[in-house]
Amino acid sequence: MSKILLKTIHTYAPKNVSKDKTKKKLEVILKELDELQNLLYAEKKYCLLMVIQGMDASGKDGLTRDVFTYMNPQGVSVKPFKEPTDEELSHDFLWRIHQHAPAKGMIQVFNRSHYEDVLVTRVHGKVDEKTAKARMTAINDFERLLVQHNNTHILKFYLHVSHDEQINRLEERLRIPQKMWKYSEEDIVESKHWDKYMWCYEDVFNHCNEVPWHIVPSDQNWYKSYIVAKTLRDTLKDLNMKYPGMKK
Repeated sequence: MSKILLKTIHTYAPKNVSKDKTKKKLEVILKELDELQNLLYAEKKYCLLMVIQGMDASGKDGLTRDVFTYMNPQGVSVKPFKEPTDEELSHDFLWRIHQHAPAKGMIQVFNRSHYEDVLVTRVHGKVDEKTAKARMTAINDFERLLVQHNNTHILKFYLHVSHDEQINRLEERLRIPQKMWKYSEEDIVESKHWDKYMWCYEDVFNHCNEVPWHIVPSDQNWYKSYIVAKTLRDTLKDLNMKYPGMKK
C-alpha cells in the first residue's frame, strides 16, 4: 500500500461536480440512512463506530449535524473527546475510549478520538516516539478487538481542509456573532503547528490502516457531508440487514 501524502490530495470537490445536484443527492441519502439506522437498531446484530478526525475548524461539528439530521436519536450517540481529565490521565490512554464503544444496534460517533493521543501529544512533545509507536500498536489491537468480537464496523474519516481555509474559518469566529462562541486563542496557536500536525497525521494513516482511512476533501461543506453520508449509507446497505420477526 502506497503512503498517504496529504499535500497530494485535493481539499475541494472536483470541478465537474455540481453543488446543486450533489446537495439533492445528499437529501436522498439522508432519507435512506434513516431507514438503515432503524434496521441496525432493530436487528441488533451489528454496530458502527464512526471516527471523525480533523484540524480545528475542519467542520467536525457541522458534519455530525448534517449527516444525522433524520436519524432516530435513540440509535445514535455522539462523544466528543476533549483534553483528558485528571481521572482519565490516571488510567491507560484507551480507558476513556473503550467505555464509549458502540453496543450492538448503535451508531457511535467519535468527534476526535483515541488518535488524539498520537497526534497532539506528539506535536507538543508530551510523548516520545517509542511511546507513540506503542500506542499505535495498541490502537490497532483495540480496533481489531471491536471488529472481531462485537461485529463492529469502523469508519474513519479525516476531514482534509487546507491551511488557508482553516485560517479563514478561524477568523470568521472573530467577525460573525453566531460563530464567536467557538473562538479560542488556542486554535490560533495550534494552527501555527500545521506542518507538524500534517506529518503526524500521515504517520497515523500509514501505521493505523488495518481499518482504512477516508480522506475527505473538506474546504466545501456540502461536498464533505455528501462523501461521508454516502460512505456511511453504502456501508450499512452492504450489511444486508433484515427486521427481526415478531417476538414469541
